[in-house]
Amino acid sequence: MKQITQILSAVATTVFAGNALADPIVVGSALPTVGQKNQDGQMVKLNEAGAKGYTLVYFYPKADTPGCTKQACSLRDSYASLTDKEVKIFGVSADKVESQKEFKNKYKLPFDLLADENGAVIKAFGVPTMAGFPKRQAFLFKDAKLVWSDNKASTDKQAEDVLKFLAAQ
Repeated sequence: MKQITQILSAVATTVFAGNALADPIVVGSALPTVGQKNQDGQMVKLNEAGAKGYTLVYFYPKADTPGCTKQACSLRDSYASLTDKEVKIFGVSADKVESQKEFKNKYKLPFDLLADENGAVIKAFGVPTMAGFPKRQAFLFKDAKLVWSDNKASTDKQAEDVLKFLAAQ
């Protein structure tokens, strides 16, 4: 009985903690040298895309679910304000390329969605996962250096939070 309890405890820790022990990036950190395919199957290297100006990389658990849709649509609806401040946006989840494409098309998202099926981007940013799904988080870089992060990223106020930070700069 004791062995079964230990095994169940280890399984639960693995499933629900995911990579929670990974070191999260902190303000001042360099944009990780990592890339992944976007919704069109084209490779996007984040460190190259974010070398100059502002780059927002936000993580969401699953494409086309209620909270993730609110988060993406918040950024879509404020896209003009964000791009006026020269912010490039990349959404990241563990979804497949096809799912990202459907999500982007369905909600007319004007930015790339990265299909991080193998978790390389999630791991590089130190984003915790639960049952394989990344936690909702956001990271804003300026000239490839982290200037702001949101470890409890909002769903419908994601763009507002980013714009509030930028206004204070």
